[in-house]
Amino acid sequence: MEEAARVDGAGVFRTFWSVVLPMARPALITLTILSFQGSWNEFTHFLVATQSAQYETLTTGLARFVSGGLGSGTQYPLKLAAALLSTLPVAVLFFCFQRYFVRGANAGAVKE
Repeated sequence: MEEAARVDGAGVFRTFWSVVLPMARPALITLTILSFQGSWNEFTHFLVATQSAQYETLTTGLARFVSGGLGSGTQYPLKLAAALLSTLPVAVLFFCFQRYFVRGANAGAVKE
């Protein structure tokens, strides 16, 4: 593909922008979503690195809430609601970019 673009007169930047980047888009979007999910769900780093409640993240607060450290006892509906709310941003991000996952998975399957 790159060689065909160069034969047609495309420069290096045009080849990258019009040929390479569209083919790599599903992989880049997957990498972005997985990186976001990894940093969103980071628990151990913030648990060890921060001791102040001022810098507490959602995952450390949720862990304290689930363990009963906030005096909540065993209120399972509240715990499940908090867990659901903590997973919503990643789920919304995935559903927004779901078409790129499918397009990337089907890109090599269609013979033209």
